[in-house]
Amino acid sequence: MFTSKERAKLRAIASTEDTIMQVGKAGVNENLIKALSDALDKRELIKISVLDNSPDGAFEVGEELAEKLNAEFICAIGKKVVLYRKSDKKNARRIEY
Repeated sequence: MFTSKERAKLRAIASTEDTIMQVGKAGVNENLIKALSDALDKRELIKISVLDNSPDGAFEVGEELAEKLNAEFICAIGKKVVLYRKSDKKNARRIEY
């Protein structure tokens, strides 16, 4: 669990990041989970875009992904979702919050 200041710091970092993945009409599936898990191992903080044709909204997608990825749901702003998971990999980009 993060404090509000830590969440604000992570939101600020995510605001300059590009979205790395999109959730569309297929919704959350196993291939998406695998790709996002790999991305979290490399980056720790990721931003995902939820398209208009997605069966769920950004908040619902964010909560579902956080649960399935064992990650922290930072925020959903508009159609964007931000997730964080600490990585154990040596060459991962570290996020200081």
